[in-house]
Amino acid sequence: MHRVAGTRCAAASLRFAHMVASANAAATSSSTVPAVASQPITPIRYTPAQRSVVSIGKTQGRLVIIGSGWAGFKLVRNIDAANYEAVGTLEFRAIVEPVRQFHKPLQFHQARVGAIDLDRQTITCTSCLEDNQDTFTLPYDKLVIAPGAVSNTFGIEGVEEHAVFLKEIADARRIRARVIECFEHAMQPGVTEDEQLRLLHFQIAGAGPTGVEFSAELHDFITEDLKKLYPSLMPKVQMTLFDMAPRILGGFDASLSEIATRRFTRNGVKIRTGTRITKVEKGCITVNDGERVPFGLLVWGTGITQTPLVKSLYPKLLAEDRGLRRLVTDPTLRVLRQDGTPIDNVFALGDCATIKDLDLPATAQVANQKANYLAKQLNHVDKPHAPFTYHHMGTMAYIGGWRAVADLSKDVKPTGFAAWVFWRSAYLSMSVGWRNKALIPMFWFLAWAFGRDTSRIQ
Repeated sequence: MHRVAGTRCAAASLRFAHMVASANAAATSSSTVPAVASQPITPIRYTPAQRSVVSIGKTQGRLVIIGSGWAGFKLVRNIDAANYEAVGTLEFRAIVEPVRQFHKPLQFHQARVGAIDLDRQTITCTSCLEDNQDTFTLPYDKLVIAPGAVSNTFGIEGVEEHAVFLKEIADARRIRARVIECFEHAMQPGVTEDEQLRLLHFQIAGAGPTGVEFSAELHDFITEDLKKLYPSLMPKVQMTLFDMAPRILGGFDASLSEIATRRFTRNGVKIRTGTRITKVEKGCITVNDGERVPFGLLVWGTGITQTPLVKSLYPKLLAEDRGLRRLVTDPTLRVLRQDGTPIDNVFALGDCATIKDLDLPATAQVANQKANYLAKQLNHVDKPHAPFTYHHMGTMAYIGGWRAVADLSKDVKPTGFAAWVFWRSAYLSMSVGWRNKALIPMFWFLAWAFGRDTSRIQ
């Protein structure tokens, strides 16, 4: 199996708490693509001619997996290594599991997947190494497309240049460095009060779970840690949460949204729902009523869109005609041609795919469940498999101060400290690998006992 670093960061679920807990807990990455030797899947009735065999005993074809996020990495973990050859990616502490270390038979190429030739059954890759940008081609017998998604700017002028996204590990390091830089700049002699107010105005675009949780974590970081270092600046700190929707946490029950709103309001976080950002300039945004609002940091967490790789497949593969424009698969996760017929040896899962006639959310829950399902198909090729069924486990969001809200079912909606304990437990259980399950609580304890790391590491 060959794995190649692909089109986006492997850390699909990054939390600002990790970013400020330890400077060593974040590192940059790209998503990865593994190639694996596997048997044809009997229930799918695919029997391709075998391609290159890289070692004696690995004679069952090559499976290539694009992406090592929640879907790709979960799939790699569950693949039977006795039947596969593999290729690998980078190691990160606490945020993601080191794939090469976890799966010793697996090998990785850190590279960007630029094109997929569905007729010739090859992928074209470009190395992402600093001193090597070589292009190479990998053939496949089966292909799994799971590169995730990228942040959606909605074509708004200036977002790419002046906002910071909340998607990759590099973004987390950049955010922490910028927050501390804003405080340091505001402390310098000669800085006017107006400039201090601008520098210390932290804005978040997007009031879904990502934007709300980031706002809560940033508020905790400022009020619990930076307050000790910059007490004179605290009266000038502002936080504003922008969203086009009529309320925050729009996907949650309205009562939970109201609880989050009240807590943010009490904490001094301004909520501007029904507000659209129309332009972003250096240090200033313009909203739909023409008002210009200065900022020191703008974090963009408004949603996702598809990667250029996935968009390049639209002419040949069926995709949603609106919304996220995800690739459409059948219930066994095979991608569909434009005419609706499945391609037996190409699968898609994660944020880049949905199942026909099922409006599944682009979440880690869905990605994990699909990966487990597909791994069973690949590992047990002699057994029939029922269509994929999604089991919703609920949604949760941290709202600051050791408090959370959880929308678990129609009648079960815990809030407050109990929901925070449940949220932390669920977050830990979703972490990949026992190494991470040990590291993350350790960082949590260190942050609680000694405060979050306030060093400015670029």
